[in-house]
Amino acid sequence: MKIKDIKLYSLKIPLIKEFKTSLRTVKMADELIVKIESEKGEFGYGEAAPTAVITGDTIASISGIIKNYIRPLLIGEDIENIEKLHFLIEKAAVNNSSAKAAVEIAVYDLFAQNYGAPLYKILGGYRDNLTSDLSISVNSPAEMREDALKAVEDGYQVLKLKVGKGITKDLNRVRAVREAVGDQIEIRLDANQGWKAKEAIYIIKKMEAENLKIELVEQPVKADDFEALKFVRDNVYTPIMADESLFSAEDCLRLLKMQACDLINIKLMKAGGIYNALKINSIAEANGIEVMVGSMLEAKVSVTAAAHLAAAKKNITRLDLDAPLYLVEDPIKGGIKINGPEISFSKNSGLGISKIDNLVEI
Repeated sequence: MKIKDIKLYSLKIPLIKEFKTSLRTVKMADELIVKIESEKGEFGYGEAAPTAVITGDTIASISGIIKNYIRPLLIGEDIENIEKLHFLIEKAAVNNSSAKAAVEIAVYDLFAQNYGAPLYKILGGYRDNLTSDLSISVNSPAEMREDALKAVEDGYQVLKLKVGKGITKDLNRVRAVREAVGDQIEIRLDANQGWKAKEAIYIIKKMEAENLKIELVEQPVKADDFEALKFVRDNVYTPIMADESLFSAEDCLRLLKMQACDLINIKLMKAGGIYNALKINSIAEANGIEVMVGSMLEAKVSVTAAAHLAAAKKNITRLDLDAPLYLVEDPIKGGIKINGPEISFSKNSGLGISKIDNLVEI
């Protein structure tokens, strides 16, 4: 099965309410959809989420890289040659991880379709259902309390609180949520690089002393400061997770060699696609480090791909794949089924996506 064409589309979906982290406030999911057509008339779908403050990628840069550098290398190539296709995508340009991820997701979709199986079965098939946490935007303690209570009513047993906007306010945010939801709900924190190292140690120790029962703290310090991440990890009991610090297999090796974190978060938009994500997970597993799979603010194409990755591998033990729930509509037909915290798969081959509405070709 050879690649006949690669087309790009814009997909814009408003959010139900603003989503806030220490890095940005988002009102609209502005996605780029990749559609790869085979010579047999079959289609594979991919998606890129431009997140300039994390990956440096924008819609313009993603579309430019795919149209001018990646697409010419892939036309006429056989979809069965998955390793060759990966390295063609890799050599097209340095960095540009979101563009690479979008194309590679579509490649893997077609690859699994060619063998008539769901992608997670092709990748490993460890489990066939998943449970995700739900992220709570950083807001006032009162608003986060109400959002957390609503999430628990909807069946969520694990909440990820966005923090990183003032350690005193952050402490009050966590206290308010823990008091509201009780001790049986798992709470993890994501500072999105919002603290300095000593601030992180201070607030984490404070939460430990107050027995706020925090499962983990994700990316407390700046992404490029591995030493600060290690300093925090060495001085608190609570497990520390690397997110924005981790893009590549090389980053993973460096973080683990330094013993700078206890856990890692793989996102396809950072890793540059499924192939690299699998490599990172294998490195983590070999070092006894468990993995979370997460996403940016993405629609259901790339989140479906991330879910298939997570279902495939035993070492992926935590999920943060709630992004489609923040969108006012789901224009994607097929893919994963999200029912509150529960994620399930169809028996259709590939990603199982049959159609996407409201696309505008670019």
